[in-house]
Amino acid sequence: MPETRMTQEQRRSQTETALLAAAAELVVESGLRSVTLANVGARAGYSRGIVTHSFGSKAALIEALARRSQAGFVRGLDRFRPGLERFLHHLDGYLGTIKSTDVRYRAFLLLWSESITDPELRETFQERDEQFRAELRAELETAVGQGEVRPELDLDAASAAAVGQVRGVAMQHLLAPTTVDLDRVRPVVVEQWRAFLKAAQEGFA
Repeated sequence: MPETRMTQEQRRSQTETALLAAAAELVVESGLRSVTLANVGARAGYSRGIVTHSFGSKAALIEALARRSQAGFVRGLDRFRPGLERFLHHLDGYLGTIKSTDVRYRAFLLLWSESITDPELRETFQERDEQFRAELRAELETAVGQGEVRPELDLDAASAAAVGQVRGVAMQHLLAPTTVDLDRVRPVVVEQWRAFLKAAQEGFA
Protein backbone atom coordinates (compact mmCIF):
# COMPACT_ATOMS: atom_id res chain seq x y z
CA MET A 1 0.00 0.00 0.00
CA PRO A 2 1.56 3.34 -1.01
CA GLU A 3 2.62 5.65 1.80
CA THR A 4 0.30 8.61 2.27
CA ARG A 5 2.11 11.89 1.82
CA MET A 6 1.50 14.69 4.26
CA THR A 7 -0.07 17.86 2.98
CA GLN A 8 1.79 21.15 3.22
CA GLU A 9 -0.47 22.15 6.11
CA GLN A 10 0.29 18.90 7.95
CA ARG A 11 4.03 19.39 7.46
CA ARG A 12 3.78 22.96 8.72
CA SER A 13 1.83 21.85 11.78
CA GLN A 14 4.32 19.06 12.50
CA THR A 15 7.22 21.49 12.23
CA GLU A 16 5.60 24.04 14.52
CA THR A 17 4.78 21.37 17.10
CA ALA A 18 8.39 20.15 17.10
CA LEU A 19 9.74 23.69 17.43
CA LEU A 20 7.41 24.54 20.30
CA ALA A 21 8.37 21.33 22.09
CA ALA A 22 12.04 22.22 21.66
CA ALA A 23 11.45 25.73 22.99
CA ALA A 24 9.62 24.31 26.01
CA GLU A 25 12.48 21.91 26.75
CA LEU A 26 14.99 24.75 26.66
CA VAL A 27 12.88 26.88 29.00
CA VAL A 28 12.57 24.06 31.52
CA GLU A 29 16.25 23.15 31.32
CA SER A 30 17.91 26.57 31.25
CA GLY A 31 15.34 29.36 31.36
CA LEU A 32 14.21 31.92 28.84
CA ARG A 33 17.71 33.18 28.07
CA SER A 34 18.59 29.89 26.41
CA VAL A 35 15.70 30.23 23.97
CA THR A 36 17.16 31.60 20.76
CA LEU A 37 15.91 30.82 17.29
CA ALA A 38 19.17 29.02 16.57
CA ASN A 39 19.01 26.93 19.76
CA VAL A 40 15.39 26.00 19.17
CA GLY A 41 16.13 24.94 15.61
CA ALA A 42 19.12 22.88 16.67
CA ARG A 43 17.17 21.14 19.42
CA ALA A 44 14.32 20.28 17.05
CA GLY A 45 16.58 19.28 14.17
CA TYR A 46 15.76 22.25 11.94
CA SER A 47 17.69 25.24 10.69
CA ARG A 48 17.37 28.68 12.23
CA GLY A 49 15.78 29.77 8.98
CA ILE A 50 12.93 27.30 9.45
CA VAL A 51 12.26 28.70 12.93
CA THR A 52 12.27 32.24 11.57
CA HIS A 53 9.96 31.25 8.72
CA SER A 54 7.56 29.55 11.14
CA PHE A 55 7.37 32.22 13.82
CA GLY A 56 9.27 35.29 12.66
CA SER A 57 10.78 36.20 16.02
CA LYS A 58 11.56 34.89 19.48
CA ALA A 59 8.70 36.92 20.92
CA ALA A 60 6.22 35.36 18.50
CA LEU A 61 7.58 31.89 19.28
CA ILE A 62 7.11 32.41 23.02
CA GLU A 63 3.62 33.80 22.50
CA ALA A 64 2.70 30.76 20.41
CA LEU A 65 4.08 28.46 23.11
CA ALA A 66 2.02 30.24 25.77
CA ARG A 67 -1.17 30.10 23.73
CA ARG A 68 -0.74 26.47 22.67
CA SER A 69 0.10 25.36 26.20
CA GLN A 70 -2.81 27.12 27.86
CA ALA A 71 -5.27 25.89 25.24
CA GLY A 72 -4.62 22.28 26.26
CA PHE A 73 -4.11 22.78 29.97
CA VAL A 74 -7.39 21.37 31.25
CA ARG A 75 -9.02 18.60 29.26
CA GLY A 76 -12.42 16.99 29.52
CA LEU A 77 -14.29 20.11 30.62
CA ASP A 78 -17.22 19.27 28.36
CA ARG A 79 -17.87 16.16 30.45
CA PHE A 80 -18.95 18.33 33.37
CA ARG A 81 -22.11 20.34 33.81
CA PRO A 82 -21.51 24.09 33.35
CA GLY A 83 -21.38 25.90 36.65
CA LEU A 84 -19.98 24.67 39.93
CA GLU A 85 -18.82 21.22 38.81
CA ARG A 86 -17.03 22.56 35.76
CA PHE A 87 -15.43 25.29 37.87
CA LEU A 88 -14.12 22.67 40.30
CA HIS A 89 -12.82 20.50 37.47
CA HIS A 90 -10.95 23.51 36.09
CA LEU A 91 -8.96 23.65 39.33
CA ASP A 92 -8.50 19.91 39.73
CA GLY A 93 -7.61 19.43 36.07
CA TYR A 94 -5.12 22.28 36.14
CA LEU A 95 -3.15 20.72 38.97
CA GLY A 96 -3.44 17.30 37.39
CA THR A 97 -1.90 18.61 34.18
CA ILE A 98 1.17 19.84 36.03
CA LYS A 99 2.10 16.19 36.63
CA SER A 100 2.01 15.55 32.89
CA THR A 101 5.23 14.57 31.16
CA ASP A 102 4.53 17.26 28.55
CA VAL A 103 7.13 19.92 29.29
CA ARG A 104 5.04 22.65 27.66
CA TYR A 105 2.97 23.02 30.80
CA ARG A 106 6.00 23.41 33.05
CA ALA A 107 7.50 25.83 30.58
CA PHE A 108 4.30 27.87 30.69
CA LEU A 109 4.54 28.26 34.47
CA LEU A 110 8.22 29.18 34.35
CA LEU A 111 7.58 31.78 31.65
CA TRP A 112 4.61 33.08 33.62
CA SER A 113 6.86 33.70 36.63
CA GLU A 114 9.45 35.44 34.46
CA SER A 115 6.79 37.69 32.93
CA ILE A 116 6.64 39.68 36.17
CA THR A 117 10.04 41.23 35.41
CA ASP A 118 10.25 40.75 31.64
CA PRO A 119 8.40 43.45 29.65
CA GLU A 120 8.44 41.32 26.49
CA LEU A 121 6.53 38.55 28.24
CA ARG A 122 4.25 40.66 30.41
CA GLU A 123 1.55 41.49 27.88
CA THR A 124 1.27 37.91 26.65
CA PHE A 125 0.86 36.50 30.14
CA GLN A 126 -1.46 39.26 31.26
CA GLU A 127 -3.70 38.14 28.41
CA ARG A 128 -3.32 34.47 29.41
CA ASP A 129 -4.24 35.27 33.02
CA GLU A 130 -7.17 37.40 31.93
CA GLN A 131 -8.49 34.53 29.81
CA PHE A 132 -8.13 32.03 32.66
CA ARG A 133 -9.93 34.33 35.10
CA ALA A 134 -12.67 34.94 32.53
CA GLU A 135 -13.22 31.20 32.04
CA LEU A 136 -13.54 30.62 35.78
CA ARG A 137 -15.71 33.70 36.22
CA ALA A 138 -18.09 32.45 33.52
CA GLU A 139 -18.54 29.14 35.34
CA LEU A 140 -19.18 30.92 38.63
CA GLU A 141 -21.67 33.23 36.94
CA THR A 142 -23.47 30.16 35.60
CA ALA A 143 -23.39 28.64 39.08
CA VAL A 144 -25.01 31.78 40.47
CA GLY A 145 -27.72 31.61 37.82
CA GLN A 146 -28.39 27.97 38.72
CA GLY A 147 -28.70 28.78 42.42
CA GLU A 148 -25.50 26.93 43.34
CA VAL A 149 -23.95 29.98 45.01
CA ARG A 150 -25.33 33.27 46.30
CA PRO A 151 -25.76 36.13 43.81
CA GLU A 152 -23.67 38.51 45.94
CA LEU A 153 -20.54 36.42 45.42
CA ASP A 154 -17.75 38.65 44.12
CA LEU A 155 -17.09 36.82 40.87
CA ASP A 156 -13.99 38.80 39.95
CA ALA A 157 -12.36 38.30 43.34
CA ALA A 158 -13.26 34.61 43.46
CA SER A 159 -11.87 33.88 40.00
CA ALA A 160 -8.66 35.79 40.80
CA ALA A 161 -8.28 33.86 44.06
CA ALA A 162 -8.80 30.54 42.29
CA VAL A 163 -6.18 31.31 39.64
CA GLY A 164 -3.76 32.44 42.32
CA GLN A 165 -4.25 29.28 44.33
CA VAL A 166 -3.69 26.76 41.56
CA ARG A 167 -0.78 28.70 40.06
CA GLY A 168 0.82 29.02 43.49
CA VAL A 169 0.43 25.32 44.27
CA ALA A 170 1.78 24.43 40.83
CA MET A 171 4.88 26.58 41.34
CA GLN A 172 5.49 24.99 44.75
CA HIS A 173 5.30 21.58 43.12
CA LEU A 174 7.85 22.55 40.48
CA LEU A 175 10.22 23.73 43.21
CA ALA A 176 9.68 20.76 45.53
CA PRO A 177 7.85 17.92 43.74
CA THR A 178 8.46 15.35 46.45
CA THR A 179 7.25 17.68 49.21
CA VAL A 180 4.22 19.17 47.47
CA ASP A 181 2.34 16.03 46.44
CA LEU A 182 -0.34 17.09 43.97
CA ASP A 183 -2.29 13.87 44.47
CA ARG A 184 -2.80 14.97 48.08
CA VAL A 185 -3.27 18.66 47.40
CA ARG A 186 -5.80 18.39 44.56
CA PRO A 187 -8.72 17.07 46.63
CA VAL A 188 -7.99 19.65 49.32
CA VAL A 189 -8.23 22.49 46.80
CA VAL A 190 -11.46 21.12 45.34
CA GLU A 191 -13.11 20.57 48.72
CA GLN A 192 -12.02 24.00 49.99
CA TRP A 193 -13.80 25.64 47.09
CA ARG A 194 -16.80 23.34 47.28
CA ALA A 195 -17.19 24.10 51.00
CA PHE A 196 -16.72 27.84 50.49
CA LEU A 197 -19.23 28.05 47.68
CA LYS A 198 -21.69 25.79 49.49
CA ALA A 199 -21.39 27.96 52.59
CA ALA A 200 -22.00 30.99 50.41
CA GLN A 201 -25.16 29.40 49.02
CA GLU A 202 -26.40 28.34 52.46
CA GLY A 203 -25.66 31.77 53.87
CA PHE A 204 -27.89 33.30 51.20
CA ALA A 205 -30.65 30.79 51.91
